[in-house]
Amino acid sequence: MDSAGSRMPGAARATALVTAALLATVVPSAGARAAEPAPRIDLTVLVVDDGGSAVEAITSELRSTGVPYRSVDLNESGRPVIDAGFLSDTVDGRPRAKYQGVVLPHESAFGPDSAEQAALAAYERAFGIPQVDAHTWAHPEVGLDYTTDGGFSGVLDGTTAAVTAAGRGGPFRYLDGPLAFEDGDPSVSESYGYAGRPRAGYTSYLDMPVAGGGRASLVGEYVHDGRRELVVTFAYNQYQRQFRVLARGIVEWLTQGVHLGRSHSWFSVHVDDVLAPDARWDTVRNCTPGDFDCPGADDAEAAPIRMTAADARYAAAWQKTAGLTLDMVYNGGQGEQWKTEHGGTDPLAAQLVADRAQYRWVNHTFTHPFLGCVQDNTTVPWKCATNTSGAPLWTSRAEISGQIRDNIDWAVGKGISVDRGELVTGEHSGLRTLPQQPVDNPHLAGALADNGVKWTASDNSREPSQRAVGAARTVPRHPMNVYYNVGTAAEMADEYNWIYTARADGGSGICEVDPTSSCLPAPLDTATGYASHIVPQEARTALSHIVSNDPRPHYVHQSNLAEERLLYPVLDRVLADYRALFADNTPLVNPRQSEAGTELSRRAAWDEALAAGRVTAYRVGGTVTVRVPSGVTAPVTVPEGTRKQLLLGTAAFGTAYAGARSAWTTPEALQSAVTLKLPTT
Repeated sequence: MDSAGSRMPGAARATALVTAALLATVVPSAGARAAEPAPRIDLTVLVVDDGGSAVEAITSELRSTGVPYRSVDLNESGRPVIDAGFLSDTVDGRPRAKYQGVVLPHESAFGPDSAEQAALAAYERAFGIPQVDAHTWAHPEVGLDYTTDGGFSGVLDGTTAAVTAAGRGGPFRYLDGPLAFEDGDPSVSESYGYAGRPRAGYTSYLDMPVAGGGRASLVGEYVHDGRRELVVTFAYNQYQRQFRVLARGIVEWLTQGVHLGRSHSWFSVHVDDVLAPDARWDTVRNCTPGDFDCPGADDAEAAPIRMTAADARYAAAWQKTAGLTLDMVYNGGQGEQWKTEHGGTDPLAAQLVADRAQYRWVNHTFTHPFLGCVQDNTTVPWKCATNTSGAPLWTSRAEISGQIRDNIDWAVGKGISVDRGELVTGEHSGLRTLPQQPVDNPHLAGALADNGVKWTASDNSREPSQRAVGAARTVPRHPMNVYYNVGTAAEMADEYNWIYTARADGGSGICEVDPTSSCLPAPLDTATGYASHIVPQEARTALSHIVSNDPRPHYVHQSNLAEERLLYPVLDRVLADYRALFADNTPLVNPRQSEAGTELSRRAAWDEALAAGRVTAYRVGGTVTVRVPSGVTAPVTVPEGTRKQLLLGTAAFGTAYAGARSAWTTPEALQSAVTLKLPTT
């Protein structure tokens, strides 16, 4: 008779084997269970920090995904001593491991013969606790041959590595294609590494080809002396793509697939100013007509940029092919004004309305006015107009409310479905705008409440953190560096040159004084610079947000879908690069604004609860228990097959993503804790 495992479909059998491997190291044997109670393993990670970039990178992944951790600074004179009492104790008669995993700078952070290193090794053996060696070199003590024995040591910039079959069947099961090490600047060495050939007990998860044939390992698991180590033999920091792509798997290995926190790949794109024309960059004056800092220029001197009906049809067709829904951030009043000025017709609006169900729609106010202080344009830059007492004059609550309400009414009249709780004000106005307006318009919060707005967009480059605006909350958005005031690649490259080249090269010189910027070594060719430099740069930036568990939307403008349709090459590159790296079990998540806002709010509440020490979470054998304060939801990630305990029976837990199950969860009615039953095979 066939075994139960052999009757499973191939994919199910592989999943079962992965789950068994993750759980086997922490479930005590029958003999151990008979001798003493199964240990309690607290869902907290111990991070031993030497101040290096590798430990900092792993810590950033734990923090951003909501995994609790305790950090011990090796450079701090008063740090705690790592001994048996620090690592474990007994709770209610049950042995307790205080940490489910350990991150070390390297395999012998305390010294190979030290009492602390011995205590840590004994702890890991006793409780089956895994250890990550954040950055080490290839040598026999970590299960690898020296690099002189058929391996490699040197700069890895531009090297293409691959996840092995063992990696894809284990902690890196969310990855699919080759992983290229970043090479952002050919003149700078960005990553150095050691690739060694595996010895007995070592299983490679990421490897690379080496001279003379064969492959050598850069990341792998070394099982020895009753312990398990994840060995990483290349240098990295938290911002490099190769780390960001591998970070999820490092955490999954470290926690054996059972941990607080969750991570997804988020990507949504807001298209602002839909139905409104955008002004065009003047390549002679190096400014935008209509802006306060563009003297001598007139709006009428250059045709504005506005989508056509053909552009709208292209957008709808592109969405279907790309598998990504765009958010149309619209100004109904601007569409009505265009119609009045152009013979009573607007083919663009007609096409967008005909295709209305294919997009998500977000209120951008009726006519896109500035909703902060009343602007005094007699100076450059502008300043807030004031009354006779010197107090700022503000756009009224009634005007703000009317702009929100009228735009909703316009959409409803066209049969467009809009979430009334979402808003993007023109230029994010109404919110504080430094340096001229250091506080929010005091009438903004009331107007938002008048119209049921719960989520109002902010600019992530100015305010990266979510905050309250009355009863509403902000949703920071990433600006994409495809400018609102260009319709062609040549215009885009020209303005880019103005911003990012030195005065000596004909640029503005802004890059010479802005500490957050850097100058191009030479101006881009306006005929080729957009495709050769700007597109890959912007795609790389967007992808870095995606692989960093960042739910914040990106925003562009309708002008980027018009004329030469500059946005699509960037989005196509982002999608292609992502899908080449990640397996089908890890699709892009495309949240609308309210969903992104909710995710950020939950994270903030979770981080606050962790910081206050108000979360208790542990596993005993195959049962996970999570207790959280009232009103706080907990992010939990567990293996496939996990079930949630109900008052009567159980139910499947969470949703499938990246080969695991995860959810924001709270105790069921009449329960004081979340109880999860892990799969037994």
